Amino acid sequence: MKFLSVLLLTATLTLPLAAQAADRIAVVDLKKVFDGYWKTKQADLNLKEKAGELDKKRKDMVADYQKANEEYKKLVESVSDSAISLEEREKRKKSAETKLREIQEIEQSIGQFDRSARTQLGEQQRNMRDKIVVEIREVVNKKARTANYGAVLDSAAESAVGTPIVLFNANLPDLTEEILTQLNATAPAGALQPATPTPAPAPLNLK
Repeated sequence: MKFLSVLLLTATLTLPLAAQAADRIAVVDLKKVFDGYWKTKQADLNLKEKAGELDKKRKDMVADYQKANEEYKKLVESVSDSAISLEEREKRKKSAETKLREIQEIEQSIGQFDRSARTQLGEQQRNMRDKIVVEIREVVNKKARTANYGAVLDSAAESAVGTPIVLFNANLPDLTEEILTQLNATAPAGALQPATPTPAPAPLNLK
C-alpha cells in the first residue's frame, strides 16, 4: 500500500508538469529564417546561374531564328525578280519553302526549350526549398524538445486567402534569431553577404 501510494503521488506530481510542457508554445518566423539561411542564399545564386545559362541558349536560338527569317525574306523577294529565268525562279522558290520549314522548326524548338527551361528551374527551386525547409524543421524540432515546448508556430504563415494564421501573440517566446544563428553557425566565409531572396517565379525571360 505504501509503495502504491508513492506511485500515485509520483504520477500526481508528474501529470501537471507534462501538461505544463504541452501548453508551452513558441513562435518562429519561418520566412525570415528561410531567407536568412546561408544555404538559401547559395541556392539562389545557383538558380540564377542556371537561369543565365538557359537564357543564353535561348538568345542563341532566337538569333538563329532571326537570321533564318531574314534569309527567307530575301529569297521571297528574289523570286519576283523578272531578270531571272523561270528555272532559276523555281529553284529560288523551293529554297524559300525549305527556309520556311527551317523557320517553323526553330519556332517549335524555342517553344519546347521554353517549356523545358520552366520545368528545370521549377524543379530545382522546389527541391532546394523542400530540402532547406526539412533542415530548418529538424533544428526547430530539436530546439523545441530541448526547451520542452509543446508546439512551435510559424508567425509568418498565411492562410489560403492571404490572411495571417497567428492572429494573436501574447508575447510568446520567439525562437527566430536563435534558430537562424544556429543554422548559420557553419556558414563559409562570405556566404552571409546580402542577397536577393530566392526568385519566384524563376528569373528566366521566356517571352
